[in-house]
Amino acid sequence: MSKHPATVLTALLFTLAVLALGYAAFGFWTMLIFTSGFLGGFLLWLLFPATVAFSAIKIPYFLTLVLFILHRIEEYLSGFFDRLSAITGVQKPEVASWEVVLLLLLSVGAWLLIPWAMGRGYRFGTYLAWTFFAAMGITELAHFVVFPWFAPSPLAYFPGMASVVLLAPVAWWGMRRLAAAQRQRSEDSAFQ
Repeated sequence: MSKHPATVLTALLFTLAVLALGYAAFGFWTMLIFTSGFLGGFLLWLLFPATVAFSAIKIPYFLTLVLFILHRIEEYLSGFFDRLSAITGVQKPEVASWEVVLLLLLSVGAWLLIPWAMGRGYRFGTYLAWTFFAAMGITELAHFVVFPWFAPSPLAYFPGMASVVLLAPVAWWGMRRLAAAQRQRSEDSAFQ
């Protein structure tokens, strides 16, 4: 199923807005890490273009959401943003700064709309689901692939790392369900 050009443009502009806000709030290097989830999710959505029913991803969505909240708590309690600031040289933004507030609204706020948007058959809802799962399943791997290079020892704990062990695989499950729904739609279309 092809996408309407206006939906693709909206998704692209949304992706670019999130990346621009990430840059404004956290600087270039952190924005580059965000790119894997948001641009990666956008590209996966283009690669798997079906509008998917929310029921196909309901369980992995809610599990990922709960694990994401636990991950954010771990990051907060372990001083993740202080460590990130020390690595990048970019001052940690205030939680109530306009950049952080808008970034939270566009990312987490939009991800909370996934059940509603997908439930109504909106293609943009499927795009949001791809960005959510890609951000949790790809971007969060930076805790293992990128951040340990900045730890005292490559095997040392980096703030936020423990919860990613559960978060990433559940997000991969969500991506697998999205891709499987695409394949199922393609097979159903072939028989019609």
